[in-house]
Amino acid sequence: MFGFMRSLVVVTAAFVAAGAQAQQNSWIQVEAQPRLQAAQERASDYARRLPNVAGFQLGSTNWHAIVVGPYDEDVADRLRRDLRSQGAIPGDSFVTDGQSFGTQFWPIGGAAAQAPATPATPSPAAPLTETAEPLPVIPAEPADETPAEARRSEAQLTGEERRALQVALQWEGFYDAAIDGAFGRGTRASMGEWQAAKGYDVTGVLTTRQRTELLAAYNAILEGLGMETVRDDVAGIEIKLPLAMVGFDTYEPPFAHYGPHKDAKFPKVLLISQRGDENTLFGLYDIMQTLEIVPEEGAREKRRSSFTLIGENAEFISQTEAVTKDGTVKGFTLIWPRGDEKRRQRVIDEMTASFTAIPGQVMDDLVGDPTEDQRIDLLAGLEVRRPEVSLSGFYVDPRGHVLTTSTAVQQCSRITLNEEVEATLKASDADSGLALLTPDQALAPRAFARFQPAVPRLQSDVVLSGYSYEGILGAPSLTFGTLADLRGLNGEETIKRLDLAAQPGDVGGPVLDVSGAVLGMLVPGIDKDGRALPDQVSFAVDVETIAGFLSDNGLSATAAERAGPVKAGVLNDMATDMTVLVSCWR
Repeated sequence: MFGFMRSLVVVTAAFVAAGAQAQQNSWIQVEAQPRLQAAQERASDYARRLPNVAGFQLGSTNWHAIVVGPYDEDVADRLRRDLRSQGAIPGDSFVTDGQSFGTQFWPIGGAAAQAPATPATPSPAAPLTETAEPLPVIPAEPADETPAEARRSEAQLTGEERRALQVALQWEGFYDAAIDGAFGRGTRASMGEWQAAKGYDVTGVLTTRQRTELLAAYNAILEGLGMETVRDDVAGIEIKLPLAMVGFDTYEPPFAHYGPHKDAKFPKVLLISQRGDENTLFGLYDIMQTLEIVPEEGAREKRRSSFTLIGENAEFISQTEAVTKDGTVKGFTLIWPRGDEKRRQRVIDEMTASFTAIPGQVMDDLVGDPTEDQRIDLLAGLEVRRPEVSLSGFYVDPRGHVLTTSTAVQQCSRITLNEEVEATLKASDADSGLALLTPDQALAPRAFARFQPAVPRLQSDVVLSGYSYEGILGAPSLTFGTLADLRGLNGEETIKRLDLAAQPGDVGGPVLDVSGAVLGMLVPGIDKDGRALPDQVSFAVDVETIAGFLSDNGLSATAAERAGPVKAGVLNDMATDMTVLVSCWR
């Protein structure tokens, strides 16, 4: 009697013979286990059914790979497809070059796995039979069901089991309709597509063995993650977490931090727990989007009493789910490495389905101990997203157009004014170092620049308004100095030299005289040959150059009326009200 056993033995022997003379450096990895004993048991199971089974530790990790081989790469790939189609190995098995293999653990006490011996080569006229090179026997399996038998066995499924099949088909990418347990035209079509992809006859009705394979592949993705229920009584949350990947770190309200094991960066989990209502929930929604763990790209959904935040970049994807109920806000964030979407989605599904807010238990605001590495750019132990660069600028008309340095807006994906208002680059001139920004919403600044039309007096007092420390202080600073020269160091007519100790963040800020009229805009203090100059040497683009730049871009520079010195408090208000923090985000 032949059947499944005979066909697998014959096909496997044929593959071995076909690849015997080629370079045999490819392996079929069929499974990986985090514990050695479990890996040895699984390797033993496979060895009873397949030839050339070996086991290796994966690099310096605690994972153990169970493999079949070695073979030539093409032979390994064809054998993998054949074994998968017959259900002999899992659907997610893959071919590897073995570069990540470390210490061999299977066969136990045996030598390193060798390429299989070359079988006698049959003549072209003599096809291989079961009497060719002897191979370990795979136990015969019963013949699969006929379509009629498959329909009868399918009729015995519960509603939950039918929905589970739809979920698994959806996860595999074959089904995109409602998970309702009704096997209509859409479900039948997706079943047929799955059968075609796996090399089965396309009937649109899954047999018992096919249903088992589909669900096994769906559940196999969680193997090794250690999904276990965690009850965190401090946070008042019960949830399934991948404990083989993460463990508890610390409490920093409103988050309980679960970090990756060893020196890995991901995955990470946050449990969210605090007292509050809808206002607290939506405040959290806004605050979370300022954190590095929630990149700007990704879907956002704010509902009546809950929200979902997804952020993704080239390195990771984060997903936050939060809800308010009974005077508390609770939820979780999962941060997962990019490129592992199937496992990430399964973990999210498990976490969402198991999430339980324990009544009457919520994280206290004072839980946890402060550490010495506290920083103002951290929120509850998480990095706040910061712009690439923040410099200064100032309003030049009552509609809120902002003049700044072209240095501040180079290669920005977005520009903000005072960290709140989005702005668009209207014009930029590299020669003068000027840039003009248009706010994306209507503004009515309390003050805007009025430019000094007269020639200023040498050695007269000037004041610079700018965000000296790139916004850390929350308001512009004033720096006092004098007008040292009406020209630059090389005689430039468009530049004024100042005796004034500016900071890097001041660049782009307005320079005013004692009457409050603007004399120019601060530019970087480096000469044209790249030499750094003394701290007290600064430069400003003059009014005539600014006026020409504004005119070229459809705006007019407002001239200041002739006036004497104003009181220090008035000058301070005029300068700070017109000065803007310009941030470049990349």
